[in-house]
Amino acid sequence: MPRSVRLVPAAVVMLTFSLVLTGTVCDGGVRGTAGGSGVGDPYFPEAGNGGYDVAHYGLTLDYTPATRHLTGTAVITATATQDLSAFDLDLAGLHVDSVTVEGEDARFSRAGQELTVRPRADLRKDQTFRTTVHYSGAPGTLTDPDGSKEGWLPTADGALGLGEPVGSMAWFPGNDHPSDKAAYDITVTVPKGLQAVSNGELTGQSTRGGRTSYRWHTAEPMASYLATVAIGHFDIARTTGPHGLPILTAVDAGEAGDSADVLAQLPGIIKWEEDTFGPFPFSCAGVVVAGTGAAGYALETQNRPTFPGAPDTGTVVHELAHQWYGDSVTPKSWQDMWLNEGFATYAQWLWTEDHGGPTAQQTFMDTYNGDDDSIWAYPPAKPSGAAHISDSPVYQRGAMVLHKIRQAIGDKAFFALLRAWPATHRFAYADTADFTAWVQKQCPGKDFTGIWKTWLYGNGKPAHP
Repeated sequence: MPRSVRLVPAAVVMLTFSLVLTGTVCDGGVRGTAGGSGVGDPYFPEAGNGGYDVAHYGLTLDYTPATRHLTGTAVITATATQDLSAFDLDLAGLHVDSVTVEGEDARFSRAGQELTVRPRADLRKDQTFRTTVHYSGAPGTLTDPDGSKEGWLPTADGALGLGEPVGSMAWFPGNDHPSDKAAYDITVTVPKGLQAVSNGELTGQSTRGGRTSYRWHTAEPMASYLATVAIGHFDIARTTGPHGLPILTAVDAGEAGDSADVLAQLPGIIKWEEDTFGPFPFSCAGVVVAGTGAAGYALETQNRPTFPGAPDTGTVVHELAHQWYGDSVTPKSWQDMWLNEGFATYAQWLWTEDHGGPTAQQTFMDTYNGDDDSIWAYPPAKPSGAAHISDSPVYQRGAMVLHKIRQAIGDKAFFALLRAWPATHRFAYADTADFTAWVQKQCPGKDFTGIWKTWLYGNGKPAHP
């Protein structure tokens, strides 16, 4: 995604410098510094922000598709990780009407995707504080480095909000990086007759003055890129999965017929994935099937993945597997995407193996012997740039890394690893170094050096499969 260099006017620089040196009159002696604009992600260095950790987002959105106008209020509850004189939120476009911190008006400025907030009093390290941002305008569609679209995607009768990797900042301000996960309450108000679907559980619905509000609650921690809003005409159905797990599906009215057979398999797919990966990590499940053309890809939005039109079974298996690998256990940085996509791709291999298709070994060999040389363009743990974090080495070669582990330790130990990894890191995040160290700890008698060197970090096609 295009990045803008943060240009701060000289007067703002001098003001910030003064605050850093002197603090404020009412801060009780706190001498804070500004939090960083960006967490230093190797592929998206401006994504996220330093100096605080978000615990909860309360988003109140009002959207009119006919005018493409959004009015929003974001209440962000966070804890300072240092003494803070100022901090940044990620927000692309939109007009900021006002900002308060702990109920008091705060100064703010804009520079590119950075909304810099200066509280009236410096914030102490470990202090929990609440920031309220009122904003409005026409949310934008962003273009990723690979050319795909994300952010706020207008549809024929509504809109679709998708966030991977940094699209959520197109429709709400926040700490837009997977290393900072939070709980969410999202209320969406739309013209009567439309539905608004989001993550988590629907806790309320009311209509007043020709507009209907839908209130959604996500209790488990969620990365910002997994948040979604889908607005339109949907056929909404409810059923249950294993252990009474609530399943809610929202299907674009034009896609309902073509989606019916695959969606009828949802309880069975979830049951198979629970048997393979462990208990479903969240309190509810489901899918959103948007209209064809709404987006060019499926996405593992938390609780209910989003599909651009009627999905096939393999894609549903893939996106639901992400609920364990990517949603519950989230990558520490975008360099670690293979921990999402390699696992979800291998889930498809396993599904095929268990349902009358080729074994995972056959799929591995077919992939190795195939004529798609792009698989070997770079190692899965080191994508060649931001435009390539979703290319085939991350997916296919990432799955091959897992199969090499399976070959090395045998099925019993391997399937125990598949369950233990998301159980050990539930609701947390991890990087590749965490994974390799953890695997070695789980299997102390095995030497994985060759696998890491050749299949995970090695350049080119390995000489022997």
